[in-house]
Amino acid sequence: MKITTILSSSCFWLFVLLNSANPCATVFYKGGNEKTEELEDVKRSHFPGGFLFGVATSSYQIEGAILEDGKGLSDWDVFVHKNGNVENGDTGDIATDHYHHYMEDIEMIHSLGVDAYRFSISWPRILPNGKLGDVNAAGIMFYNSIIDNLLVRGIRPFVTIHHGDLPQVLHDRYGGWLSPLIQDDFVHFAETCFKNFGDRVRYWVTINEANLVSEFAYEMGIFPPGHCSPPFGNCSKGNSDTEPLTAMHNMLLAHAKASKLYREQFQPKQGGVIGIVVNAFMYEPLTDDERDKEAANRALAFNVAWNLDPPVFGDYPPEMRRYLRNELPKFTSEERLLIRDSIDFLGLNHYGTLYAKDCTRSSCACSGSACVAGGDRAIRGFVSTTEERDGVLIGEPTGLPICYVVPRGMEELVDYIKNRYHNKPIFITENGYSPPQQEDQLDDLLDDKRIEYHKAYLASLARAMRSGADVRGYFIWTLMDDFEWTLGYGVKFGLCSVDRTTLNREPRSSAEWYRNFLRKSPRSNNNNNNTERRPTFSFI
Repeated sequence: MKITTILSSSCFWLFVLLNSANPCATVFYKGGNEKTEELEDVKRSHFPGGFLFGVATSSYQIEGAILEDGKGLSDWDVFVHKNGNVENGDTGDIATDHYHHYMEDIEMIHSLGVDAYRFSISWPRILPNGKLGDVNAAGIMFYNSIIDNLLVRGIRPFVTIHHGDLPQVLHDRYGGWLSPLIQDDFVHFAETCFKNFGDRVRYWVTINEANLVSEFAYEMGIFPPGHCSPPFGNCSKGNSDTEPLTAMHNMLLAHAKASKLYREQFQPKQGGVIGIVVNAFMYEPLTDDERDKEAANRALAFNVAWNLDPPVFGDYPPEMRRYLRNELPKFTSEERLLIRDSIDFLGLNHYGTLYAKDCTRSSCACSGSACVAGGDRAIRGFVSTTEERDGVLIGEPTGLPICYVVPRGMEELVDYIKNRYHNKPIFITENGYSPPQQEDQLDDLLDDKRIEYHKAYLASLARAMRSGADVRGYFIWTLMDDFEWTLGYGVKFGLCSVDRTTLNREPRSSAEWYRNFLRKSPRSNNNNNNTERRPTFSFI
């Protein structure tokens, strides 16, 4: 998963209680703020025909083979080797060695009975020197083999073009995402993917979590290239008030240009769809005060809508323009036409819910693991976030410092997206659970909390769909334990465990639960189920 930070965490959760004697039992979840959620015992049959269930990974987090078979260095390859950037000095040099174990991993995916597998293409493995160099034939061969072997097993490839690992040469050449020159480099990379894989890939994501990359790389400085300024951090270079906006602007235009290319030159023959993925927290007001309610809405605008308003509506959220004014980049009239309606679907990576507090009329001292410095600045919308109210945590802690288990947040987020974007098709492209590191069980393969997490979040998603949300799929993060960015290998999201010494993969009890969920509950064809709708684009 992509949501990592160097903050610490603690929390409380009374998890879902299931009555195993009654397969139709109602279950209850009591959150840390004393809200009790009534959740159904979710089944696959609660989701419509054509709904995709899958698992997700990303290239840098699993592949390894850092310089093998013509691959170039990524910015992460360089960043992790600088002291202090990653916990325990971990790197992705080997990761889970998926590059050499991919056939074993595909069999593991197949054993789960999923419909689709979301993975990403390593930019430096395909184009080690960007558009100025040759295409690496070995990289093309590697991903062709993955795609072909998935299809033979009836698993649909759901491909992310860029998931964090940028060729280091593009940073060196012109500054990476801070330069508009990267837009053409990205389009060249996307075109290479469409040409080589598009005849078999029907689901494309251009860029994963541009909002998180902008924040973590150019505001907090904890992702490469490590840019920041006080009060967000003390980096050697950067401007936390402006660089995140520049980086996002270039990512959005790169997306728009790649989407235009796909739609004009490839989509008519290949018949696929293209979208973008956002890191999407849900925010609830800390108090019933109208200012905190407005702050929660601003938090959503400054995080989620920042990434999604332009490819849907053609411009940044008005909530951001109000506070950032001329600091927020402007799209030209031609760019607005280019970026508007440049996606067929929205991808949501959802891991948690936080409280939001207004900072427009009072200073917001930062306390707690979920608070990020700078809440009293325009770049953060004058909003401070926290994980607790009146000394009570919003949900049980996880292995990620700012993520807490709040199942209702899934329904609330999907409702927000449905209403803001006129019910555009949605995929839950990531949702997953990692136990707090200090709570690792003696038997690593028994992960009941992960099972309860997915049951509760799927039930919340099903509830949103019954209310009319057009959700098309759900991907668990992740297939197996991997390199979790700045938290290294201490955070474990995998349905399957990976031994760091032997790299042996072993399924956890959650893998068996997911397999049973998918195989023992056939999809419903009941036309009376109001979650069933004919898709507006075909599922292939």
